[in-house]
Amino acid sequence: MKRREFIKGSAIVGASIASQTLVGNSGMIANKQNRDIHRILNSKGVNVGTLPVIRAFAGNHTDYVSPYVLLDEFGPVAVEPGADPLRVDAHPHAGVIPTTYFLEGSGHHKDSLSYDFQIGKGDFMMFSSGKGAIHMEESGRQLVEEGGNYHGFQIWLNMPSAYKMIDPTTSVHNDKHFDTLQTNQYSVKVILGELLGAQSKIKLLSPAFYYHVKLKENGRLDIPTDPTHNAFVYNINGEVELIDQKKLKQSQIALYQRGKSVINLYSECGAEFLVMGGQPLDEVVYSYGPFVMNTKEQIRQCINNYNSGKMGNPELVN
Repeated sequence: MKRREFIKGSAIVGASIASQTLVGNSGMIANKQNRDIHRILNSKGVNVGTLPVIRAFAGNHTDYVSPYVLLDEFGPVAVEPGADPLRVDAHPHAGVIPTTYFLEGSGHHKDSLSYDFQIGKGDFMMFSSGKGAIHMEESGRQLVEEGGNYHGFQIWLNMPSAYKMIDPTTSVHNDKHFDTLQTNQYSVKVILGELLGAQSKIKLLSPAFYYHVKLKENGRLDIPTDPTHNAFVYNINGEVELIDQKKLKQSQIALYQRGKSVINLYSECGAEFLVMGGQPLDEVVYSYGPFVMNTKEQIRQCINNYNSGKMGNPELVN
């Protein structure tokens, strides 16, 4: 989709700007392509194991966040050298893909699929649970030994119904799998999907996008999206100006309506945030804790499989 950029005060704008409206210092232009905001929500603090997290959504707002089903920001937590790891003990998943992305620090992942590895800053892990598996998560060896900040995201992608019962697997990706956009106004790391010619090399079960964006002072970014896809913005820090001069503060999330394309973003003093979304699955969702399925019977089967040891032995994963 082609995108037109207008430079404030430029003679090249010509008559085309006459029927549009410049908004504030951002230079945003109100037009029929701009996505409307459904709601801006505050996140809530909860504990997962010994780890404090900020939760933006978990199984709710499906019409606006699918194919995603959960968004948690962990940290930033200052870890002293020699401190006990921040830990989430062995637990099962099925029918969902928990992803973990580190902004700072390091993590340790171990699962019933015989994966056991350390994850570092900038790494992106996908635990594709399919018919069911068990994993454990904690702060990494380097962080425990040297101290520092522990900060990142665990965000769950729902799996389409056709893939709910596939064999589970785990994968870790680093910067060689991501393209990055750099200008004098912003940087964007394309973790999933595609943006303005930059692409992620990660293959997905259904279309989705996941962008890590840093806007510089007085930075402006217009993101084109498929009008039939969901889209939302989670603000990590700073303040982001959205369409209609609405402001997105730290730990808030903006959910967008479908039907239009462009997401308008501006920051006067700089900001860091995630832009995410994708093709809605439009399937019935039944969830029970870490199990995300399409029927009650599938949930009962997941519970039986876990209790009977078909997903693995938690004692061997801890």
